[in-house]
Amino acid sequence: SHADMADDEIDYNIVFPDAGISERHWQGTKEPVVILLGWAGCKDKHLSKYSSIYNEQGCVTVRYTAPLKTVFISESFGYKELSSTALKLLEILYDYEVENSPIFFHIFSNGGFMLYRYIVELLHSDKQFSSLRLIGAVVDSAPGSGNVRGALRALRATLGPKISPVLRYVLLALFAVTVFLLRVVLYPLTKYVHKNHYDAVQERPPAWPHFFLFSRDDQVIRHRDIEVFVESLKHKGVPVDCFDFGSSPHVGHFREFPEEYALKCRNFLVACMKDSEGTELKKRHRVQNP
Repeated sequence: SHADMADDEIDYNIVFPDAGISERHWQGTKEPVVILLGWAGCKDKHLSKYSSIYNEQGCVTVRYTAPLKTVFISESFGYKELSSTALKLLEILYDYEVENSPIFFHIFSNGGFMLYRYIVELLHSDKQFSSLRLIGAVVDSAPGSGNVRGALRALRATLGPKISPVLRYVLLALFAVTVFLLRVVLYPLTKYVHKNHYDAVQERPPAWPHFFLFSRDDQVIRHRDIEVFVESLKHKGVPVDCFDFGSSPHVGHFREFPEEYALKCRNFLVACMKDSEGTELKKRHRVQNP
């Protein structure tokens, strides 16, 4: 299937660590591959600061940010464009022959989380990916529910400055009303056609451990949304941890608390590796000694 995708490539970055650093951190085990999914409108130079947290720990990193219009406009109208993006991202693992490595996610805001939702769905449903070894996910400033404001901000950015102010105003107003109707008022009906990311993952969460980093001062995502989500995952038996940075802005936790943030991510990754190795050994033991 790779040949017919050549015309429709996604714009990602992959970084392989220095072999010496990998060996020092992950003696004798395969180093993890960390997939970072940026927030909507995130510039790659910002995302690369986060990936260096993991490169310094000897991990392979893959960085990807979905385009604004895909995240908000396609999602708002239930057009599942991100689903094919999710598939392409998973196929990168095979292209670079790292599909047997432990895989770890670091996801930002609703933009990253919307894409994560489709990756999770593929991992639930597609036999091709059943052998991938997923060990955990860090979720930064997400997920939020019913985010009309975010969708509006995306449309404003997508329309750009060249459009006349009156037309922009009319389009934004129409868009706001339509999205509000589809995603909020009529959601009890439209969810049968297209569930939002929040409900989809909450209803069928993946089993690997999750670590939610958020702040009660976040002006974009309500911290209550995250707390309710965390409780729901706990209830379903998913190993969950969370940390409230308290004062930092939306996706600004690393900027405000760089050392603490990096340390929390690295410690969580190491814990996930240990858990996963334990599970792998048990599996092997079961196969050898039925």
